[in-house]
Amino acid sequence: MQLSQLSKAILISLLPATSVFAAGLDRSGQSISAFLQAGNYAEAGLSVLDPTVKGKDRSNNPVGDMADDYYFPSAAIKIQATDKISLGLLYDQPYGADATYSVDGSNFADSTEGTQVQVRTNNLTALIGYQPTENWNFYAGPVWQTVEADIKLRGKAYSGLSYDIKVEEEEAFGWLAGFAYQIPEIALKASVTYRSEIEHNAKSIETANISPIPLHSSLNATTPQSVNIDLQTGVAPNTLVFANMRWVHWDQFTVSPTLLGKVGQDLISYSDDQYSVTAGISRKFNAKWAGTAAVGWDSGAGNPVTILGPTEGYWSIGLGGQYSPAENYFIQAGVKYFWLGDAEGQTGGVVKGEFSDNHAIGYGMKIGYRF
Repeated sequence: MQLSQLSKAILISLLPATSVFAAGLDRSGQSISAFLQAGNYAEAGLSVLDPTVKGKDRSNNPVGDMADDYYFPSAAIKIQATDKISLGLLYDQPYGADATYSVDGSNFADSTEGTQVQVRTNNLTALIGYQPTENWNFYAGPVWQTVEADIKLRGKAYSGLSYDIKVEEEEAFGWLAGFAYQIPEIALKASVTYRSEIEHNAKSIETANISPIPLHSSLNATTPQSVNIDLQTGVAPNTLVFANMRWVHWDQFTVSPTLLGKVGQDLISYSDDQYSVTAGISRKFNAKWAGTAAVGWDSGAGNPVTILGPTEGYWSIGLGGQYSPAENYFIQAGVKYFWLGDAEGQTGGVVKGEFSDNHAIGYGMKIGYRF
């Protein structure tokens, strides 16, 4: 069951599109697999999601596809500074939202414009790891995060409120800690990683048809704490099985801007924690080619849910492949299909729409290099 160092590098991350659709605002899955690779290693990737989310409002008007396509990059570098000390730097975009409701007669648009959502985050994680033996790795480090948003709410679902909020990009800091255990001879690796919540206090500008002047205020939002558990082991020559489990603390997550709160509305609200599981098998066919198949499940973050992303979890299936032109680098590509869970969309604690029979397709590419 022993594998070459390069083939070990494929197996946790062979599906770069694994986490492009998840509960709440979760996107990247916040993997640190690159940091756990042997020796000096770097990678860069791009994931794309093409979702279709349709439904009907409480007046039984059809709601056209409101979920926008989006993409996000990722990158990582890991340096084995000494036999016992490793350093890493990871970049991803862990949370976000993209939605545009059409002017189609539904309660989520007025006569000229529909509800629109754009939320962006950036994460930069610095890590230092200590390996007292070949088997153990203990790691921790700071996390720098930015958040920005541009959101417009329109239509009868908001009682005729025409509301805009622009959240300026704001930075804040958190931390990460975890440990990993491995037995290289059988390609066994297990890791547990905790990420802290990160509290943001961002400047925002709110405008609405109920206020004669724009309101400049501070918006408080805390991105959630999470735990990732990653497992893999060899089961036959050149064959691994793997699993990833993730918990995200979305329970009682609420973002309520000042002006919007005055009319009894929340901007974002989730009621349940998110749990997700991905499991699969990876196979190295020869010196240049490898493949992976995986299935996944996500619990969602409660139902009813905000109309900014009206789905409740998913089931998924994915396929990935890797081509290694040389022993020290590779190119990966993956595709994943999501069956999105039916959900009720709410505003102000009142259900305003039902969304069902929806799906998404995720694509990804990644380049990895060992030096």
